[in-house]
Parts: sequence; structure tokens; C-alpha cells
Amino acid sequence: MQLKYGMNPHQYFATAEVLDPRAPPVRVLHGMPSLINLLDALNSWQLVREVRMALGLPAAASFKHVSPSGVAVATPLDERLECAYEVDSSSLTPAALAYVRARETDPKSSFGDFVALSEPVDEATALFLRRVISDGIIAPGYEPNALKHLIAKKSGAFIVIQADATFEPPTRESFELFGMRLVQDRNNHEIGLSDLQDLRCGALTDEATRDLILGLIALKYTQSNSVGYIYGGQAIGIGAGQQSRVDCTKLAGAKADVWQLRQHPKVLGLTFKRDVKRQDRINWRVRYIEGNLAQWEVESLNAMLDHPAGPLSESEKREFLAKIDGVSLVSDGFIPFRDNIDRAAEHGVRYIAQPGGASRDGEVEAACRALGISMAHTHIRLFHH
Repeated sequence: MQLKYGMNPHQYFATAEVLDPRAPPVRVLHGMPSLINLLDALNSWQLVREVRMALGLPAAASFKHVSPSGVAVATPLDERLECAYEVDSSSLTPAALAYVRARETDPKSSFGDFVALSEPVDEATALFLRRVISDGIIAPGYEPNALKHLIAKKSGAFIVIQADATFEPPTRESFELFGMRLVQDRNNHEIGLSDLQDLRCGALTDEATRDLILGLIALKYTQSNSVGYIYGGQAIGIGAGQQSRVDCTKLAGAKADVWQLRQHPKVLGLTFKRDVKRQDRINWRVRYIEGNLAQWEVESLNAMLDHPAGPLSESEKREFLAKIDGVSLVSDGFIPFRDNIDRAAEHGVRYIAQPGGASRDGEVEAACRALGISMAHTHIRLFHH
């Protein structure tokens, strides 16, 4: 398969070869993917396929640069989330609902994403996709009308890939780098309830169990080091590719706080003029939450609103976030120090799944007990590069 280009446009030559032409894992139905597009497609498809198998729920992922900016399953939206996401959930099918949740984890980062769905794409999902900026999609199938909508997207440049849901990958995988071929066993560990059996403290609710499994599968396909915050069947903050685990915890927590604050009454009360584009509304809401707006930003924001916006103070944000509870946290490697636990607790975390095995496991467990956090040791590391 000839690709559009490699990692960057100046890397003109790029191809993808099927190992067994008799059983290709995917087929490009429309468009020409770049190398990164294809990496996103292959990683994201494995993710949503595994979530569907583990939880039995329609799953979706929004991928950017070989890591998910959002992952979710199809769980109902309440009125506040419908308002924050600007959707009417009564018009959403399970596949559409899963993707809306996945994209709305971090909609600023999902701008220009690659979409993955565990379900065949229906027209409702395709119509939602027509409204947002995305590069392409991978799914196990497409309804005829849905395919027509997608092929027309981006003036015909939208990439549509169909995955073979029955394809089983080889037990080993390899890649070449700087004149060397690297070969390893594929990470074929199937994440499930057995990974949460070693409960070191506290107890898990059914919802927390679902969220921890969802998060662990998400991190299996996220660039390491990685930490994820999960709530209500949706990743609400993913910190990826950091050298320090506590930096992952802080980054993911900051994203989770923005997700929570998008539901603050003052944020929901921002009424934009009808001609303001959706992505501009998203970006300005996030900027409003971040605060410390320069004078020109205040003037630009107010020019887009029907009514001027009053500031969202730091004390108002702290008061709102202090009520958050029941969040789950997952880590792809062991948590080495208790500072990760202290940071996690600040973001409403009450459930944790991590490999365990650090020299300071006792200190980490003691911190969880003191802060009322339930923690399971999975005994499985999920590094991904």
C-alpha cells in the first residue's frame, strides 16, 4: 500500500505491507493515509476492539499522534454533559454516543483526530462526524448512507478504513530502526476482572471496575509513561509520554479538571453568537477555564458572546472541584512514590489500578488508606512505544 508520506511530508517515500495478503487486517476504502494516520488507525482499532470484548459495550477512541486523547464506552449522558457537549443524546445511537464521549474527553486535543469505533458506523455517527474536524476513521463496517457522508467529508480527502473484526495478529511483532530489526512478543495480555483481584485496600464498585478496565486497556495503547483518569465510562484525562510518572499524574489531572469545569454553571452559561464555529466555542471555553486572560483575549471572547462573561475565579474553581468524587486512576507502570497518590486525591480519585512492585509499595498503600482510596495491584506492566 502506498502511503501519502512518512512521519513528515518531506519523507516522501512510505509504504505499508500486509504480512499475509490472504488475510489483511484492514482495507482502505477511501483516501490515502500517511504513516501516522495508519499508526493511529492500527493502535486505536486494537484498543476499541479489546474494550468491546472486555466490557461488552460499544467503544470509541479519538487518537492523536499515536496516543488516545479520549476513550469511552456508550454510557448515558446527563443534562449537564449534553449541554457541555452540545448534543441531544436522544438522537445518538450507541456508536455515536461512544464517540461523542471519547472526543469530548479533550476536544481541544481531538482537533484533527483519527477516529476508531468498535461498531459498524451508522448514519447518526457519520452525521456527527461531518460536524467536527477529523482526519479519518477505522471501524469494522459502514452503513451505505454513512459511507456516503464520510467519503464527502474534507472535500473527499477523509480517510475511511475498514478493519477485519476476526483478524488475529501474529504472536510476534517487529520494526526496523537505524539499520536494526527489533522483534518482540506481542503484548497479547487480555485485560479483565482477573487484573483487579489483588485488592490491597478498600473495595471496588461495579462502575469503578468498569472504569479501571477501560483505563487499563486505554493505557495499553498510550505512549509511556502514561496515567489516565476515568469517570462514568469515559477517560476524562490522559497524561502520556512523560519521563516522570508524577508529571503524568499532574498532566492527566489538569486535563480531568478542565473536563470537570466545562460543566461549571458559569462555563455552561457562556452564550456564543450563532456564527461562532464549534471549535472556536470549545477553545474559548477551555481558555476561559484556564483563566488569566489578557485584555485582548477578554475583548475577543466578549465579542463572540451575546452577553459579556464575568471571570471564573480560582476560588470558584476550587469550590466546584472539591465536590468531585468517585474518579478512577490507572497507571501503566508501578507508582513509585506517594506524591502520585496525593496529587490524584486532589482530583477526586477514589479508585486506583497499578502494577505494584515498587520498593515503596507500603508507603503508597498507606497513603491510599489514609485518603480513603481503594487500590488494586494488577501485576502487569503496560508500557507502549
